[in-house]
Amino acid sequence: MPDTSHQELSAASETSLMAVYIRAMESQRPDALVKDEKAFALVSQMSNEFARFGKIPMSDAIKVMRNLSTREYDRYVQDFLMRYPDGVVVHIGCGLDARFDRVDNGQVEWYDLDLPEVIELRRKLYGDEGDRHHLLGYSVLEEAWMVVVSAHRPRPFLFLAEVVFEYIEGAQVKSLVLMLRDRFPGSELIFDACSPLHVRVANRQKSSSKLNVNIRWGIWHGEDIEKWGDGIKLLDEWGFFDPPEPRLARIRWLRPIESLIRTVRIYHFQLGKRAAS
Repeated sequence: MPDTSHQELSAASETSLMAVYIRAMESQRPDALVKDEKAFALVSQMSNEFARFGKIPMSDAIKVMRNLSTREYDRYVQDFLMRYPDGVVVHIGCGLDARFDRVDNGQVEWYDLDLPEVIELRRKLYGDEGDRHHLLGYSVLEEAWMVVVSAHRPRPFLFLAEVVFEYIEGAQVKSLVLMLRDRFPGSELIFDACSPLHVRVANRQKSSSKLNVNIRWGIWHGEDIEKWGDGIKLLDEWGFFDPPEPRLARIRWLRPIESLIRTVRIYHFQLGKRAAS
């Protein structure tokens, strides 16, 4: 068992720990949407610390949606690495996700980025860095981490921000996106966001939830981001009901409502044009 106290485990955000628990439970299914062996091993070894998440009310549909989103992020990375096998991927707000192990193609240069206390916890639970797998302990809003990863220019860059931007103020998200565009022209950015309506509803309901975290930002459409500056182009987007998923069949009747409310969608952008090599 990892030599980690309950206090240290709490250094990771509740949303990150819940995500580990959900992936671990999913990994036990024969029809698993996501197979995360590290998550399963961690939850098994630290069952007492993770037991509280099993007591938090959460519908099966919500768990399926969370794993569908994780699988879609994995697929985006795999597509990027098919196009750019030696690309650089920065996983913003990585938490305790072991995405590198799920998508590593043997060539990618990978950076897991999160707050210093979370990165320290990752080292204790999962081990230290590898030749192509690096850990960065910074806030995403600091520029220092960009200086580090910019050493790999002009290789293609992909930035992932899964369940991150909605917890940052809109002005800070915009500043970050423009900074990535200017520092890494031609890079790709993938993040999820909910609509402003969902932000209001979710925050109104937070008082009854044990995961008491405010959502700070949302958008109605990906095209809204294109207006932030020249060269920002929406490549595609994804929603839970876009492809048919058998495990969501019981609630597929919600698809027309979801298309109006737009609770959560994943957006894929290109930020400017790459310089000719």
